[in-house]
Amino acid sequence: MDMTSLVLVVSFFALLLLYVPISVCIGLATLFAVLLHIDFTPATITIAQQLVGGIDSFALLAIPFFILSGLIMGQGGIAKRLIECAMAIIGSLPGGLALVNVMSCMLFGAISGSAVAATSAIGSFMVPEMKKHGYDANFSAAVTATAATTGMLIPPSNILIVYAIASGGVSIAALFIAGYAPGLLVGLALMAVCSVYAIRKKYPVTARLPLKVAFGKVIAALPSMLLIFIVIGGIIGGVFTATEAGAVSVLYAFFLSVVIYRAINIADLPKLLLKACETTAIVMLIIGASSAMSWLLSYAHIPQTVSDFFLTLSDNPLVVLLLINLILILVGAFIDMTPAVLIFTPIFLPVAEQFGMSPIQFGIMIVLNLSIGLVSPPVGSVLFVSCAVAKTSIHNIIRPMLPLYLVMFIVLMLVTYVPAISETLPRLFGLL
Repeated sequence: MDMTSLVLVVSFFALLLLYVPISVCIGLATLFAVLLHIDFTPATITIAQQLVGGIDSFALLAIPFFILSGLIMGQGGIAKRLIECAMAIIGSLPGGLALVNVMSCMLFGAISGSAVAATSAIGSFMVPEMKKHGYDANFSAAVTATAATTGMLIPPSNILIVYAIASGGVSIAALFIAGYAPGLLVGLALMAVCSVYAIRKKYPVTARLPLKVAFGKVIAALPSMLLIFIVIGGIIGGVFTATEAGAVSVLYAFFLSVVIYRAINIADLPKLLLKACETTAIVMLIIGASSAMSWLLSYAHIPQTVSDFFLTLSDNPLVVLLLINLILILVGAFIDMTPAVLIFTPIFLPVAEQFGMSPIQFGIMIVLNLSIGLVSPPVGSVLFVSCAVAKTSIHNIIRPMLPLYLVMFIVLMLVTYVPAISETLPRLFGLL
């Protein structure tokens, strides 16, 4: 490891251990490393230029739109209708409430594009309901947290937009379509664990709803789910870009929540807009700081060094890709998903491409990998939200989380070694 890498890594983790905000950690660590090469004034100017340049992208405009859309949906009565729809479809199966939890998180995560929003909106209703029917609170929290991460893969997903920028311009439409099969695969794997757990614990089975009532619940949820088809259909059909799709999602969420469901008043909008601005500012600062660090990594030829190092370790793609996954899992436990994607995509993507992996497949792999980090201590934001909703602690939730971790890792390995899982749908739509 050269001096630039050493200063970058040591200063970053030292600041992280001091509970310095992640964006400041990245920015200061980059500054300390750049000072090894140039004086203070040009160093600060260079970093400022890279920070601003990192967020100067039309594609990134989609992020504030999808953030606002997710916030509107979170308070717009959409979560309740999705839960009722899931209950009507699979609620009477073994472990029905847990399955409903997973399916609702998948649907809401796909619509809102936020794992945290899905955990809060779905968990605040489903966790108390599961506890009322005898389910263990820690298991309920674990299911909610892991299921919510599927929204990172099932579009529209902000993190896939970030990856598209970090990878040098991979098609956002192709990434969106590629995320469906892996996201559904994760959801089905989690459902399998829930069913086995419920059967072993002999949890009660919910009574089947009359067909007419169940049909009505599904119909009531269709306007909410229609957003997925509007956004993805518009992008694939060339009607609008991902950024324009974000704007359309805001308008549709507004119409649905304010006009149709009447769950939000006009007076509530300033508060939602302020929250969206705050969240967007945090995300953009992280993206800008991470872009500056990515520039430094490129300037110091660190990606090439890492690539050469992996090639000296082994020429077996199975081994190298497994090592990359293990490193990313470790990274995800300490660093939030957005900076991790921006920092490690330029480092590991060239390595993966040398072993025959496409940028689309690698993008799905890294997002799925880092999604595990969202529910891993000590930094996992989704894990903390789920614990707060269930009124439990991280210490108590880890044990029931282990089988869920395991199936997520199995799906990650399938995505890593079976390109068809990520690439079949983009090929069918002519995007790959």
